[in-house]
Amino acid sequence: MHPVLTIAVKAARRAGNIIQRASLNMESVRVENKKHNDFVSDVDRAAEEAIIDVILEAYPKHAILAEESGAKGIGNSEYEWIIDPLDGTTNFLHGHPQYAISIAMAHRGQIHAEWARQLDPRH
Repeated sequence: MHPVLTIAVKAARRAGNIIQRASLNMESVRVENKKHNDFVSDVDRAAEEAIIDVILEAYPKHAILAEESGAKGIGNSEYEWIIDPLDGTTNFLHGHPQYAISIAMAHRGQIHAEWARQLDPRH
């Protein structure tokens, strides 16, 4: 497996563990409206932080564009990771198992590797 893909999988698994644990205790999940019908939860933020930690541990000079925390290091690296830590937050919040972790890496603006892990809290 390509090293970039290995890191993406490691990051997604770490975030997946956070999301799946939260799915077992939905009453404790804190939710905010970003705008009408666009939600963010503490689970989104925790999963995103875990993903970023894994990526920057392996590639400290790479840039990050993340849905919740925004851009870090854009323009300073030819490598950019694009992250949606909980793609399908509304489904997650309503207990529907159709959500994923989306991670992509672009090199000089072109997607190089991406990996999305479909999560199902029943498994």
